[in-house]
Amino acid sequence: MGHPGVVRTAAITVAIFLLATAKVWAHCDTMNGPVVKAGRQALDSKDIHHVLIWVQPSNEPEIRAAFEKALAVRVLGGEAKELADRYFFETLVRVHRAGEGAPYTGLKEEEVEPGIAAAEHALEAGSVKDMAKELTGALQKQLEESFRKVKAARTFNPADVEAGRRYVAAYVRYIHFVERLHQAIESGGEGAEQHVH
Repeated sequence: MGHPGVVRTAAITVAIFLLATAKVWAHCDTMNGPVVKAGRQALDSKDIHHVLIWVQPSNEPEIRAAFEKALAVRVLGGEAKELADRYFFETLVRVHRAGEGAPYTGLKEEEVEPGIAAAEHALEAGSVKDMAKELTGALQKQLEESFRKVKAARTFNPADVEAGRRYVAAYVRYIHFVERLHQAIESGGEGAEQHVH
């Protein structure tokens, strides 16, 4: 069993990822995402095995066919190569997303979200230490800020309905934030994988 601090940090990391926006969950739709990176590696090495891990077994024939077409056109070079690559990436990401039960709305050119970039950097570095320190600090800051707002709004004149509503809004945000953190930690990240794609 891992060190309790590492386990707690990993749980906090999962919680923060679960609380992130939909933009983060669409990481696999980006040109800088892991699915397209695997696609580039497969095309450059002419080895389809780099991408098969990203699709369901039942989708392998479609990916193999798209891969062969892309390889055949790539040899023409220039724009033909670019179009072949794009065709393969779009097919690969579409099939990958469908296998995860997620919609496909096209490839995005946007940069990788900082949280995802940090997670990938940690994998490359072989340690979560730096990422855990950063995430723990960010989480503590968020919790303290949310708590401070509730505490500051808590004392209000019952006749001041607007002040009461500001308190309720701060209270609800705080309670739901903490509730989602606890749910994410207790679930151990179960179900998080469906959002990441």
